[in-house]
Amino acid sequence: IAKEVAKLLEMKAQLGGDEGKHKFVLKTPKGTRDYSPKQMAIRERVFNAIISCFKRHGAEVIDTPVFELKETLTGKYGEDSKLIYDLKDQGGELLSLRYDLTVPFARYLAMNKITNIKRYHIAKVYRRDNPAMTRGRYREFYQCDFDIAGQFDPMIPDAECLKIVHEILTDLQLGDFLIKVNDRRILDGMFAVCGVPDPKFRSICSSVDKLDKMAWEEVRSEMVAEKELSPEAADRIGDYVRLQGGLELIEQLLQDPKLSQNKQAKEGLGDMKLLFEYLTLFGITGKIRFDLSLARGLDYYTGVIYEAVLLQQERQPGEEPLGVGSVAGGGRYDGLVGMFDPKGRRVPCVGVSIGIERIFSILEQRLEASEEKIRTTETQVLVASAQKKLLEERLKLVSELWDAGIK
Repeated sequence: IAKEVAKLLEMKAQLGGDEGKHKFVLKTPKGTRDYSPKQMAIRERVFNAIISCFKRHGAEVIDTPVFELKETLTGKYGEDSKLIYDLKDQGGELLSLRYDLTVPFARYLAMNKITNIKRYHIAKVYRRDNPAMTRGRYREFYQCDFDIAGQFDPMIPDAECLKIVHEILTDLQLGDFLIKVNDRRILDGMFAVCGVPDPKFRSICSSVDKLDKMAWEEVRSEMVAEKELSPEAADRIGDYVRLQGGLELIEQLLQDPKLSQNKQAKEGLGDMKLLFEYLTLFGITGKIRFDLSLARGLDYYTGVIYEAVLLQQERQPGEEPLGVGSVAGGGRYDGLVGMFDPKGRRVPCVGVSIGIERIFSILEQRLEASEEKIRTTETQVLVASAQKKLLEERLKLVSELWDAGIK
């Protein structure tokens, strides 16, 4: 007995049971979570809807490593670079966990000399962000990406990406949504005519990107106080970023005395007009708005950018309104593949990323409120007997059923 007691005491000490030692709390790391069978069932349902849409549009699937060489990700994300997780391999190789699926995709295209592909990729990505779990913001989360790489007639792939967002959000019945569209060239042209110095474009762009979360006054003071932009330039930007609309706004801006003189803005507006013509053919312009305040912080966008937001939720009685914000985003990034190619060969690309975690938080909350039962298994048959002795017969029967493909 003494031996056994000694063994147990040793185990207790190892498990940190000693009062003197610091107690170890069992929990997942900050910004991560486990998924229960019930949550996985909801997740599978959503993935299936998204994948069937991607396949309907003729996409192939690829996969890339969870970690990349640090230099692969360096310099691709602008101000967001500080959110990348860095790893150090025991052999001294510098690695980083992937921040999104777009940069690894561009690396894959350059490495394999692929100039034409329509692909989707669903996988986890990692960001050292401040997590807001209730709003579906995590440090480890899934992204569902669809991208079209290759030379096509202008705006055709861009219009298809917007059609995909429209199809998926309609399919998942998340409530009313709006897809905001802008163009990096229109933004850059706007900054130029407003008097923003060239080197400040990107940092001012990341300020404009905050307009969905902050009031214009706060964004303006950030531009003037922190980023040292002249108050006059900030006010001129303010006049533009408040504009939103459809084809009529595009026509109005094409006549704008300042913007129409800027080559980049003029090109962007011409393409935006074409995009809206295609979206009209697809019959989806009702949910799409040209919005000059949309900036999307990532450095690699070169043309059209878009973001889908949910408007107020269709709420069941007793359900809290959920501030969920953006559920999909994307744009055109024609220069990214060239950054990896030794000869700088460009492969035009446009893509969309579905914000799956936000969608899960809405559906989970909705199912909690509705108390709908969710099946977590697909069992069809239970093999039981009134007698305890018939174990062998039951095992035989179960085996036959399994072999016949019955669950």
